[in-house]
Amino acid sequence: MARKRRTKAEILAAKSEGLGDTVEKVLEVTGIAKVAKWLMGEDCGCEERKQKLNQIFPYKKPLCLEEPEFKFLDEWFNRNTDRVTPIEQVELFKIHSRVFQVRNELTSCPSCVLERIADLRKVYNQYKDESK
Repeated sequence: MARKRRTKAEILAAKSEGLGDTVEKVLEVTGIAKVAKWLMGEDCGCEERKQKLNQIFPYKKPLCLEEPEFKFLDEWFNRNTDRVTPIEQVELFKIHSRVFQVRNELTSCPSCVLERIADLRKVYNQYKDESK
């Protein structure tokens, strides 16, 4: 079954979930997508690339910190520690999951924990900057 051809206005008006959707829009509007499908066939791998880029670079805005979350982060960041207890990790991941609307599993991967803490620090710092 042939796909209905979309106008440029329809393509540009569609909501992008992440970078993959934006790249797809640019390729469709410029006509590069047609050339790629003509050269590489209907399954050129574009859909997989789009999904991967959306996963890596989503456009979801973080939710606001709630007061207890801010207090926890304020105390935790002001301790200036490089250690995370298991109880702290649970709380940090719970906050990260809610604020960034993702599902976090507890992990023993140090770089994964540091990445989530860095995300939370950015949000926390925005709150601190706004309160000055």
